Amino acid sequence: MKRKSFIALFMALIMVLAACTPGAPKDDSKGEGKGLAEGIKAEISVQTEADWKGYYEKVVERVKEKNPDAVINLIEVGSFDHLDTIDKTDASNKDVADVFALPADRIYGLVQNDILAGIDSKKIAEAIGGWDDFDSGIGGNFKIKDEYFAFPYNIETLILFINKANAEAAGVDISKPMEVNDLGYDQALLPLFDAWFGVAATNSSKIDLLGKDGDKLNSDMTIEWSELPAEKQETIKALYDYWKANNDANSALFDKDAGWGYIDTTFTSGGKGIVRLGGPWETGSINGFTNDGKDLEVQPINNLTLAGKPLVHWQSGWGLGINSRIEEDKDKLALAEAVIAEIVNPEHAVDLFKATGKILENVKVDVYKSSDLNDSDKAVISAVIESYAKAPARPLFTEWGSVWDTWKNAVLSWNSVKPADAEAAYKEIKASFDAMMQNF
Repeated sequence: MKRKSFIALFMALIMVLAACTPGAPKDDSKGEGKGLAEGIKAEISVQTEADWKGYYEKVVERVKEKNPDAVINLIEVGSFDHLDTIDKTDASNKDVADVFALPADRIYGLVQNDILAGIDSKKIAEAIGGWDDFDSGIGGNFKIKDEYFAFPYNIETLILFINKANAEAAGVDISKPMEVNDLGYDQALLPLFDAWFGVAATNSSKIDLLGKDGDKLNSDMTIEWSELPAEKQETIKALYDYWKANNDANSALFDKDAGWGYIDTTFTSGGKGIVRLGGPWETGSINGFTNDGKDLEVQPINNLTLAGKPLVHWQSGWGLGINSRIEEDKDKLALAEAVIAEIVNPEHAVDLFKATGKILENVKVDVYKSSDLNDSDKAVISAVIESYAKAPARPLFTEWGSVWDTWKNAVLSWNSVKPADAEAAYKEIKASFDAMMQNF
């Protein structure tokens, strides 16, 4: 990569000397008024999943209209399989594409391992449009210091899937917010032992499972119970009550292996399940549990409360990155940026959703609502956009990765420890998080 220490030092020196020279011109032109390159003669590869391929083939056609001599090869591979290949090898591996999708939480690790090239994201954003403040959204999550290393692909957050038929049979009013512990243990199906879902509960009372202030790490879950703020205690109590109701009923919900199948079975029309957390990517399978979607209603996540506080997830999402091996080749880099711009071109937002289930941050909800998408898809998109707007940014620093198992092991330990009350249950959480913090 070009970010070598000598070059960086040399360039820094040049900038200092230029700034100190009387009358030195200031270059404010980067990313302003510049369109994407055309007439490029270069060859690159682009990662696509099998279901995305049809859409990506049309992307290639559109890019080649302006770059007829360009060669764009599609590598069909799952996104996580592709990332696994990167982790096991490096950016030079021929099986690693020049342009590929990546979840936001992988950005720091990939940059640290010199996998990603810098991207002129502001130029791309200006070319395709749709942002009022690029850095305040997911685009800012891909910026490290003064450089962008991925371009926003889609936004994600958890939403509520509700089985209307099951709710009606149980006499539950789903037109107003529902409280988790006012529902039966088998009516609210929340795998809260998994931190991906568990943060919907902890975020509701602003519990910071792991925070970072500069280089200093901290966690609310290492505070003594007596010193934990009351609203955070209430969330832990409600979480404990929910676990206890399932444990007393010998429910399989808090079983890390059997819990997922239990949720699917219980949520199926004719069962007792009324509400479950999920992401937009689950819509297809959930339709299958709800009479082909006829019994399905989708709502924003805040329509379910725990201890009286609306659930809230994260502002999460994916980006499109460029392989660092082409960073020095200005033609390949320009072609890669043109491909990225066309993948997320808002003019094709509806087709992108149909192919990938991805929702663009730079497209208003009315565009989706006025499209030919079915009502279920429109409801999902609306719920995601509304839930996303109210959610905090997802923590992206690498140390947060330790929270996944720390939280899961602590909550699942209740199955064997059988804590007598919320304070005893919190003791298990605190012990796990104390151990995690000592490992940093």
